[in-house]
Amino acid sequence: MPYLTLTQVEAVARAAHAGQTDKAGRPYAEHLAAVAEGVRARGGSEEQIAAAWLHDAVEDDALSEQWLTAAELPPATKDMVFALTKRPGEELAAYARRVLATPGARLVKEADLAHNADPGRLAVLDEATRVRLTLKYAQVRRLLGLEPGPGTAR
Repeated sequence: MPYLTLTQVEAVARAAHAGQTDKAGRPYAEHLAAVAEGVRARGGSEEQIAAAWLHDAVEDDALSEQWLTAAELPPATKDMVFALTKRPGEELAAYARRVLATPGARLVKEADLAHNADPGRLAVLDEATRVRLTLKYAQVRRLLGLEPGPGTAR
């Protein structure tokens, strides 16, 4: 059985997150596209780019775990998406260990963090949210062994 193409994965992700917005009120698909492009720019594989499109789908209840398990996707893509899905109440250290233990997932998370921590995105948030998220993103970067960029953005 052939796997979904990246174009099909993008379409599924956009449909699954349709109507959803990020913390800044922007269409959520913009974040997914930025993470997918970040993975591509970092030399990621097609499996990693597909995982980037789907990285928040299960966590945000946009797609079910059952859908992902049955989807016509490479096992590596499914493994990355499951690894990147933070569980309710899960400690960041446990989450980071799972990401690090899953081949390919760290690069996807790196691209996700880079977009989440973009100063332009953070600037539109209220100060308390901006500070909380900046600290959280920096902690995850440390746990994943990612060196902080200027302003922890890139």
